[in-house]
Amino acid sequence: MGSLPRWFTDAAYLRLADRAEQQLAKLLGLLLLVVTVVASLQLVVLVTREMVTPGITWYGERLVRLLGDLLTLLIAIEVLQNINSYLRHHSVQIELVLLTAITAVARKVIVLPAGAENKPLLLAGLGVAVLFLALAFVLVRTPARLRNADEREPARSSREVRPSPPADGDGLTESRAHPPG
Repeated sequence: MGSLPRWFTDAAYLRLADRAEQQLAKLLGLLLLVVTVVASLQLVVLVTREMVTPGITWYGERLVRLLGDLLTLLIAIEVLQNINSYLRHHSVQIELVLLTAITAVARKVIVLPAGAENKPLLLAGLGVAVLFLALAFVLVRTPARLRNADEREPARSSREVRPSPPADGDGLTESRAHPPG
């Protein structure tokens, strides 16, 4: 009974929850990988079968459906990347989530059925969704770029003179040929 309270500590609970979370993410990732591979194979078989069937045209509704299927597979791959990133970094990578959402909305726009132009609220809603997702992506991405720029070499003034290559081709610059002294 003396070891029972040790199992109820915050640290023990957090370790257990973290392990369970990791295992569940692996299981979901594996399941999504299997589903994505099977769906990709089915799409290849379907497209191959339709390509050898005479008289099938690839424009219009059939092409839109194919693009929708391809984008759905790309979204599944992006979700799998989100899961793998979570397992690598132990945190959700918001940039990947936003890119996945942008792809999903773009897919929706591409596969809109004929006559969707008669639904202005749907079109406006999708437009607003794309706009705000893009804005969120820029807002999330900008501080990361600024941090990366700060970690690089220091900024130089545009007035600073950069060394020019030697004119005579001997590989020595003036400062090395004639050291100060």
